[in-house]
Amino acid sequence: MAAQPQIGRLVPLNERLEEDASIPQIPIFQGVNFIGRDSISLSDKRLSRKHLTLNVSSDGSASLIVEGTNPVVVNSGNSRKKLYSRENETVIGGDIIELIPGHHFFMYVMLGGDKNASFLDTHKRVSDDGIEPGKGEAKRLRVVSEDKVSSRNPKTVEVEIKRRVEESNVVTKSGNSLSKRDTDGEAIRHFQVPKDKLPLTFRLLRVQGLPQWANTSCVSIGDVIEGDIHVAILSNYMVDIDWLIPACPTLAKIPQVLVIHGEGDGIVDHMKRKKPANWILHKPPLPISFGTHHSKAMLLVYPRGVRIIVHTANLIFVDWNNKSQGLWMQDFPWKGQNSPSKGCAFENDLIDYLSALKWPQFSVNLPTHGRFNINPSFFKNFDYTNAEVRLIASVPGYHNGTSLKKWGHMKLRTVLQECTFDKEFRKSPLVYQFSSLGSLDEKWMAEFASTMSSGSSEDKTPLGPGEPLIIWPTVEDVRCSLEGYAAGNAIPSPLKNVEKTFLRKYWAKWKASHTGRCRAMPHIKTFTRYNGQKLAWFLLTSANLSKAAWGALQKNNSQLMIRSYELGVLFLPSKRCSSGFSCTANDYPPEDKCESSESSREGRTELVTLNWERSSNTVSSSGVITLPVPYELPPQPYSSEDIPWSWDRRYNKKDVYGLVWPRHVQLYASQDS
Repeated sequence: MAAQPQIGRLVPLNERLEEDASIPQIPIFQGVNFIGRDSISLSDKRLSRKHLTLNVSSDGSASLIVEGTNPVVVNSGNSRKKLYSRENETVIGGDIIELIPGHHFFMYVMLGGDKNASFLDTHKRVSDDGIEPGKGEAKRLRVVSEDKVSSRNPKTVEVEIKRRVEESNVVTKSGNSLSKRDTDGEAIRHFQVPKDKLPLTFRLLRVQGLPQWANTSCVSIGDVIEGDIHVAILSNYMVDIDWLIPACPTLAKIPQVLVIHGEGDGIVDHMKRKKPANWILHKPPLPISFGTHHSKAMLLVYPRGVRIIVHTANLIFVDWNNKSQGLWMQDFPWKGQNSPSKGCAFENDLIDYLSALKWPQFSVNLPTHGRFNINPSFFKNFDYTNAEVRLIASVPGYHNGTSLKKWGHMKLRTVLQECTFDKEFRKSPLVYQFSSLGSLDEKWMAEFASTMSSGSSEDKTPLGPGEPLIIWPTVEDVRCSLEGYAAGNAIPSPLKNVEKTFLRKYWAKWKASHTGRCRAMPHIKTFTRYNGQKLAWFLLTSANLSKAAWGALQKNNSQLMIRSYELGVLFLPSKRCSSGFSCTANDYPPEDKCESSESSREGRTELVTLNWERSSNTVSSSGVITLPVPYELPPQPYSSEDIPWSWDRRYNKKDVYGLVWPRHVQLYASQDS
């Protein structure tokens, strides 16, 4: 039987809708063509091996049928249509197919050129600068030249896609959460938060190499270290001074900078040689072996107040550019002369934590305020009444008596026990998401789950135990990530910790399509309790899942042993009253003071994910606060083929850069030590 004639080809495009020469073109023949993961040479597990079929007639028109479980998008003219399993659509020359919505773009190009003109005929006329005559909104215009695609057809095919069209599908709801159909889009592109509401939520860090929509409302280091800063305290584990100062030139202009770090002697010697003269370096005491100073925070003192920042990124290039990370910040004014001297929960927790760091006191002259000794007590000069979060910190030591509930998971347990949650969270599941796994046992996991399950509903009934899942990247996730295997260097868990049999029931996949971060490996650490797309509470923290970070109970539960310093912020369904105060804005609204009330039902907020009611993805006065949780809920458990990443194994299958593992990874810009 004679082979069917070739009718056209699928030409791979990058995110800018330009030909991607790194992926082979796919020849399309008359009759049925099967397109899937194997034929495209892509390792994305969301692609089925038989993802779709193209049934092509002799005139080049084709019927596309979705065979896999994940949707496919067809862009034709100004139309962008999402198709689900077993749905079909006619495809013509010049149409662009997204094999996964927002990912893996292929243009259908017919041989013979002229038939592609039908695509152009469906478009309105567009001027040279990509703006439709008479319209003020620029269109996304991309040009794919056929002389790049095929020497047979020199004709230029212009492609215009309106990528920000609203979904035309009917939203199907279950309670307040969206159905699966509505959670696989680009939800983060709708995440817009007014400046005065930023303390109510957190933001993700920008990631290089992602499409623009995936970095909506995301931040870089220069977005938070800004303005007329007189004192900066930078708390972190790793500090690359050769990257940090060029990346954030404002730091070089600050009169006094204290860097609290967890670096070893070699890096410290290098930092001492390279640091500006007005920088002070300090490594907090580590009284128990195998501990680290791991907290990631910034305290910036301005003429108007102080900015508190808690985040998850080391002060190195890859953490601020290539990985999924989170950051929260809020500005607080100086206390007025008539302000009450008593503190609030946030202030007390902050001063207690800063006191444990034992940094060397130094003196500065603050314009309009006078000379101050910069020590923990200095930070009592600011009014934290409107703090929108609770601080959850860990400090190394053997904590008992009144200190038992001040730190680690016992602090989190104590705060949650004081809170009242909606009854829908009774026995609802838990998520542990982090980037380093300690040496754990079933006894400690039960201890930790008891903390995470704390809290009561309105009738004082305990919420009860929740089943946890651990979101952890697979070997394939790391291999195919933006950094390839190098990303695994920041997921430092050995095989002996990962392979424990009892952990198998906990493993869940890192899936982050709605934030565009499937390939941006997580360095963010989060813990939450959820029901659908609603969150009982949410913790953004530096703490990984380990006894060293969270502490382990000893002596019949009368003592908590912690090895490391950690810091996180806990979002609760409390009454909110954000003043919108800013240390850097020229004008800001008058302060409205209010006490948060975890126990009062009236005026309480609801915490939701980006996939909750997509049309309402902003923080609003209605009491709904959207948190940009980067991964999808509910988590998808591992399949039998998924292997959790461990960094001390050998992986011979080449990554996206053609490299194997292990290999050396350079994390610092330069190092002469």
